[in-house]
Amino acid sequence: MAYKEEFDYYIFVDYSENLIGYIIVDKEKIEELLLKITKLKHYTKLKYKRQYLNSMKKLFRKNKILDSVDRHKIIELRQNIEICSDIFDFCKNKTDSKIFISVDDRQYNGFMRLAKILAGERFKIIKEGKLKKGSEEYKMNLIIDTLLNLRRRKQK
Repeated sequence: MAYKEEFDYYIFVDYSENLIGYIIVDKEKIEELLLKITKLKHYTKLKYKRQYLNSMKKLFRKNKILDSVDRHKIIELRQNIEICSDIFDFCKNKTDSKIFISVDDRQYNGFMRLAKILAGERFKIIKEGKLKKGSEEYKMNLIIDTLLNLRRRKQK
Protein backbone atom coordinates (compact mmCIF):
# COMPACT_ATOMS: atom_id res chain seq x y z
CA MET A 1 0.00 0.00 0.00
CA ALA A 2 1.33 3.43 -0.94
CA TYR A 3 2.08 5.95 1.78
CA LYS A 4 -0.18 9.00 1.69
CA GLU A 5 1.30 12.17 3.07
CA GLU A 6 -0.85 13.85 5.72
CA PHE A 7 -1.19 17.57 6.17
CA ASP A 8 -2.62 19.65 9.00
CA TYR A 9 -4.39 22.08 6.66
CA TYR A 10 -5.56 22.00 3.08
CA ILE A 11 -5.88 25.21 1.06
CA PHE A 12 -7.62 25.34 -2.32
CA VAL A 13 -7.36 28.42 -4.55
CA ASP A 14 -9.56 28.54 -7.65
CA TYR A 15 -10.49 31.02 -10.34
CA SER A 16 -13.60 31.38 -12.51
CA GLU A 17 -14.01 34.15 -15.10
CA ASN A 18 -13.71 37.35 -13.05
CA LEU A 19 -13.71 35.76 -9.58
CA ILE A 20 -11.05 34.14 -7.42
CA GLY A 21 -11.49 32.43 -4.08
CA TYR A 22 -10.07 30.03 -1.56
CA ILE A 23 -11.09 27.63 1.17
CA ILE A 24 -9.00 26.37 4.09
CA VAL A 25 -9.86 23.01 5.64
CA ASP A 26 -8.47 21.57 8.89
CA LYS A 27 -7.55 17.87 8.64
CA GLU A 28 -9.86 17.17 11.60
CA LYS A 29 -12.88 18.19 9.50
CA ILE A 30 -12.04 16.33 6.28
CA GLU A 31 -14.05 13.15 6.93
CA GLU A 32 -17.12 15.13 7.99
CA LEU A 33 -16.76 17.38 4.96
CA LEU A 34 -16.31 14.53 2.47
CA LEU A 35 -19.56 12.95 3.68
CA LYS A 36 -21.39 16.23 2.99
CA ILE A 37 -20.04 16.78 -0.53
CA THR A 38 -20.57 13.42 -2.24
CA LYS A 39 -22.89 15.03 -4.83
CA LEU A 40 -20.45 17.69 -6.02
CA LYS A 41 -19.34 17.39 -9.65
CA HIS A 42 -16.99 19.34 -11.89
CA TYR A 43 -19.15 22.12 -13.36
CA THR A 44 -17.69 22.24 -16.87
CA LYS A 45 -18.54 18.60 -17.55
CA LEU A 46 -22.24 18.95 -16.70
CA LYS A 47 -25.09 19.09 -19.18
CA TYR A 48 -27.73 20.72 -16.94
CA LYS A 49 -25.70 23.44 -15.26
CA ARG A 50 -28.54 25.62 -13.94
CA GLN A 51 -30.33 22.71 -12.27
CA TYR A 52 -27.04 21.51 -10.77
CA LEU A 53 -26.27 24.91 -9.27
CA ASN A 54 -29.80 25.21 -7.86
CA SER A 55 -29.50 21.85 -6.12
CA MET A 56 -25.96 22.64 -4.89
CA LYS A 57 -27.15 25.92 -3.40
CA LYS A 58 -29.72 23.95 -1.39
CA LEU A 59 -27.13 21.29 -0.49
CA PHE A 60 -24.67 23.90 0.83
CA ARG A 61 -27.42 25.45 2.95
CA LYS A 62 -28.92 22.18 4.20
CA ASN A 63 -25.62 20.44 5.03
CA LYS A 64 -23.97 23.63 6.32
CA ILE A 65 -20.90 22.84 4.25
CA LEU A 66 -19.25 26.21 4.90
CA ASP A 67 -19.43 25.53 8.66
CA SER A 68 -16.99 22.64 8.08
CA VAL A 69 -14.50 24.94 6.33
CA ASP A 70 -12.10 26.96 8.49
CA ARG A 71 -12.02 29.96 6.17
CA HIS A 72 -13.30 30.90 2.76
CA LYS A 73 -13.37 34.01 0.62
CA ILE A 74 -14.43 34.92 -2.90
CA ILE A 75 -13.53 38.28 -4.47
CA GLU A 76 -13.04 39.84 -7.90
CA LEU A 77 -9.99 38.62 -9.79
CA ARG A 78 -8.41 42.07 -9.88
CA GLN A 79 -8.04 41.82 -6.08
CA ASN A 80 -6.17 38.50 -6.21
CA ILE A 81 -3.27 39.84 -4.14
CA GLU A 82 -5.69 39.94 -1.19
CA ILE A 83 -6.23 36.18 -1.56
CA CYS A 84 -2.47 35.59 -1.56
CA SER A 85 -1.92 37.78 1.50
CA ASP A 86 -4.73 35.99 3.40
CA ILE A 87 -3.14 32.63 2.62
CA PHE A 88 0.37 33.80 3.52
CA ASP A 89 -0.87 35.28 6.81
CA PHE A 90 -2.59 31.99 7.63
CA CYS A 91 0.59 30.03 6.83
CA LYS A 92 2.73 32.44 8.86
CA ASN A 93 0.50 31.91 11.91
CA LYS A 94 0.61 28.09 11.61
CA THR A 95 4.37 27.67 11.97
CA ASP A 96 4.25 24.04 13.17
CA SER A 97 1.72 22.82 10.60
CA LYS A 98 2.19 20.95 7.32
CA ILE A 99 0.09 22.66 4.67
CA PHE A 100 -1.15 21.42 1.29
CA ILE A 101 -1.97 24.15 -1.24
CA SER A 102 -3.72 23.59 -4.57
CA VAL A 103 -3.74 26.55 -6.96
CA ASP A 104 -5.73 27.00 -10.17
CA ASP A 105 -3.55 26.29 -13.21
CA ARG A 106 -3.96 29.85 -14.55
CA GLN A 107 -2.94 31.44 -11.25
CA TYR A 108 -0.14 28.98 -10.42
CA ASN A 109 2.86 30.80 -11.93
CA GLY A 110 1.98 34.13 -10.31
CA PHE A 111 1.26 32.43 -7.00
CA MET A 112 4.59 30.58 -7.11
CA ARG A 113 6.50 33.84 -7.62
CA LEU A 114 4.95 35.13 -4.41
CA ALA A 115 5.20 31.77 -2.64
CA LYS A 116 8.98 32.01 -2.48
CA ILE A 117 8.22 33.71 0.83
CA LEU A 118 6.87 30.35 2.05
CA ALA A 119 10.17 28.52 2.02
CA GLY A 120 10.30 25.21 3.79
CA GLU A 121 9.49 21.53 3.80
CA ARG A 122 6.10 21.99 5.43
CA PHE A 123 4.37 23.15 2.23
CA LYS A 124 3.28 21.22 -0.81
CA ILE A 125 2.00 23.49 -3.59
CA ILE A 126 0.52 21.90 -6.71
CA LYS A 127 -1.53 22.89 -9.73
CA GLU A 128 -5.23 22.09 -9.58
CA GLY A 129 -4.88 20.12 -12.82
CA LYS A 130 -2.45 17.73 -11.10
CA LEU A 131 -5.01 16.65 -8.48
CA LYS A 132 -5.82 12.98 -8.93
CA LYS A 133 -9.46 12.65 -10.01
CA GLY A 134 -11.51 11.08 -7.22
CA SER A 135 -8.95 11.83 -4.50
CA GLU A 136 -9.92 13.58 -1.26
CA GLU A 137 -8.10 16.68 -2.44
CA TYR A 138 -9.94 16.67 -5.78
CA LYS A 139 -13.30 16.34 -4.01
CA MET A 140 -12.52 19.18 -1.60
CA ASN A 141 -11.43 21.38 -4.51
CA LEU A 142 -14.94 20.96 -5.93
CA ILE A 143 -16.23 23.00 -2.97
CA ILE A 144 -14.49 26.21 -4.06
CA ASP A 145 -15.26 25.40 -7.71
CA THR A 146 -18.97 25.18 -6.90
CA LEU A 147 -18.91 28.29 -4.68
CA LEU A 148 -17.33 30.31 -7.49
CA ASN A 149 -19.92 29.12 -9.99
CA LEU A 150 -22.77 29.92 -7.59
CA ARG A 151 -21.41 33.44 -7.04
CA ARG A 152 -20.76 33.97 -10.76
CA ARG A 153 -24.30 32.93 -11.64
CA LYS A 154 -25.68 35.20 -8.93
CA GLN A 155 -23.85 38.18 -10.51
CA LYS A 156 -25.40 37.63 -13.96
